[in-house]
Amino acid sequence: MKEAYLYSKIDKLKVKCNLCMHNCIISEDNKGKCFARINKNGTLFSMIYDKLIAENVDPIEKKPLFHFFPGSYSYSIAAPGCNFQCFFCQNFEISQLDNTDKILNSSHYASPESIVRNAVTYGCKSIAYTYTEPTVYFELSYDTAVIAKKNNIANVFVTNGFMSKEAIDMINPYLDAANIDLKSFSNDFYRKYLKARLTPVLENIEYVFKLGIWLEVTTLLIPGLNDSDREIEGIADFISSISKYIPWHVSAYYPNYKSNIAPTDSETVFNAVKIGKDAGLRYVYAGNILNNSFEDTYCSSCGKLLIKRSGYNIISNHLKNNICPKCSYPLHGFF
Repeated sequence: MKEAYLYSKIDKLKVKCNLCMHNCIISEDNKGKCFARINKNGTLFSMIYDKLIAENVDPIEKKPLFHFFPGSYSYSIAAPGCNFQCFFCQNFEISQLDNTDKILNSSHYASPESIVRNAVTYGCKSIAYTYTEPTVYFELSYDTAVIAKKNNIANVFVTNGFMSKEAIDMINPYLDAANIDLKSFSNDFYRKYLKARLTPVLENIEYVFKLGIWLEVTTLLIPGLNDSDREIEGIADFISSISKYIPWHVSAYYPNYKSNIAPTDSETVFNAVKIGKDAGLRYVYAGNILNNSFEDTYCSSCGKLLIKRSGYNIISNHLKNNICPKCSYPLHGFF
């Protein structure tokens, strides 16, 4: 175990975790809501510092990030655990620590140095902290990100956005891009289905953007829960109020974990794309639907096709020095 970052002592044997917006008060021998941090003798420890449960070379488009080195590969890692309790979680086998010992026993050792070495070996442009929630394994994410920067490798968070401002400020010098899940525009949804709150996520989306970290946003549309036109309009208007150039990925849901709700139909997703564009967003993408034209990137000025995709693959890239070859308007992002 490694002593946790971002916590404070309340008294001799009680601590407050300052890593995410749950701000757990943890008594001796107890864990926080993520089940990944434990109080031992008044010191908070990460139980998952060097314990990876997933490690893969992925296209950066899988994160999804469409405007951050498109066509490149990202060394993608995850330690077990999450600070949300989504009943529809797509990665519940590795994120929901109902049985901590079992999950930890299925993980394998990896140091920050070895993670960066692997990223270099496989020719990856970035390291993505993904699959589970990178905030929960922040100590590993941070230490790895520092070493990655020294090796000219970018760092990417795929996150639920519930981290504290202190965590964002600490990782900021080393974090190049983030995809933040905005799961709903309803606080009731966050409280009932995620055991969390909406406001901190909205505030962090604004904060990450203001810091200059490249930002993309994802919303998983779940039939009957967050897919009404009114809610989709609320999300689109919110993102557009920050910047009309933030890419928004609206994705189809498929039943998993404790959910048996029917999958999202493609028309609902395509309708959300239209709503996003009507709200002024320049880059809106449809996810989890094979072979659809809403995976492609077009010039936000003249409408020329710039990047054509099929799933996570780049079929063609017509950018010339990161600008549209037809009208010379720049494409927003990092290329």
